[in-house]
Amino acid sequence: MDTKLLAEFFGTMILILLGDGVVAGVVLNKSKAQNGGWMVIASGWAMAVMIPAFIFGAMSGAHFNPALTIALAVVGKFPWSEVPGYIIAQMLGAMAGATLVWLAYLEHWKVTDDKPGKLAIFCTGPAIRKYSSNFITEVIGTFVLVFVILGIGGVKAADGIPTFVVGGLILALGLSLGGPTGYAINPARDLGPRIAHAILPIAGKGDSDWSYSWIPVFAPIVGGVLASLLYVAIF
Repeated sequence: MDTKLLAEFFGTMILILLGDGVVAGVVLNKSKAQNGGWMVIASGWAMAVMIPAFIFGAMSGAHFNPALTIALAVVGKFPWSEVPGYIIAQMLGAMAGATLVWLAYLEHWKVTDDKPGKLAIFCTGPAIRKYSSNFITEVIGTFVLVFVILGIGGVKAADGIPTFVVGGLILALGLSLGGPTGYAINPARDLGPRIAHAILPIAGKGDSDWSYSWIPVFAPIVGGVLASLLYVAIF
């Protein structure tokens, strides 16, 4: 397989393993991290993005996100011919990472009765369910993500520094904009684990909330494309 696709697969897998893993630690009963709170979750997700980006950035660009891949292609910064392969690798990596989270916390699912909490480990959901507002929130979050990533790419910095800045960006997004919807800002991050939740034999799970699933897929794509178009138009 193409090295870039392997990088996208394993990078997204690690991202989801660490990101969904921190939520599992906070949510599941008898976990040593139980009730760690939003700061722990936001910090964990920041590290979850930063670590594989540091490893695989030079190999594939460390997209790990179909919204970013599509946004870059729209403005000619990434070839359209490679978009399908990247998205497939990202989706498969996300599903693999979610499966590893299930295995890592295997004994904790059966002692946890919180079905919505179990779903929240795998994918996002709104604090207040109003699809129009939820869509806007995800558009704004992904707009900031892509616009800032493009901006970081235009700054001269020592090797590795941009990756740490991206980690800070993910932390800021979680703390500032994560409250309404859980800041999916990435279709693979949400849909891949949601599929895993649906098919894995998770003890005591509920439904996978497919009625909401389209928002964290399409809103990030809209936000990412708007950000890339505006960035290119200005700079």
